[in-house]
Amino acid sequence: MDKSFAAIAATAFFLFSQAAWAGSTPAPANAHLYIGYPNDGQVVPAGKPFRVWFGLRNMGVAPKDVKFPNTGHHHLLIDTELPPFDQEIPSDKNHLHFGAGETETQLELPPGKHTLQLLMGDDRHIPHNPPIYSKKITITVK
Repeated sequence: MDKSFAAIAATAFFLFSQAAWAGSTPAPANAHLYIGYPNDGQVVPAGKPFRVWFGLRNMGVAPKDVKFPNTGHHHLLIDTELPPFDQEIPSDKNHLHFGAGETETQLELPPGKHTLQLLMGDDRHIPHNPPIYSKKITITVK
C-alpha cells in the first residue's frame, strides 16, 4: 500500500471516529471544568446536605434549550462512568441535570465512598465536541 494513501486513510478513519465520539456542538479548546467543592478525598458529614460547587473557565453557562456559542449547562455524575459522548446525557439518580444554568447544588448521599464528576451538555443535553468534563473526585460521607 502506498504510504500517502495509508496516511490519508488513517486520517479519514481518525476524523470519522472522532465525529461519532462526540456531539456536534463545538466547545472552546481551552475550556476547563472542575468541582470547586468538595475536594478530592474530603470527608463530608452524613445525614445532612452538603454544597457541591461547579467551576468552569473559558466557557459560559446557559440554560437548556438556549443555543449560544461556547455555552452549555452542567450535569453532575454520581457513582458512575462518563456516558457516551455522542448521545443525550441520561437523567436519573446518577446523572443530575442542571438545565436552568445552576452552578452549585445541595447534595445528600448515604454513608460511604462516592465519586463525583461534572460533564457539560449543550442545549439538547449532548456533550460538546470536544467533550468538557472534570476530573472524577472521591469523597467519603461519614
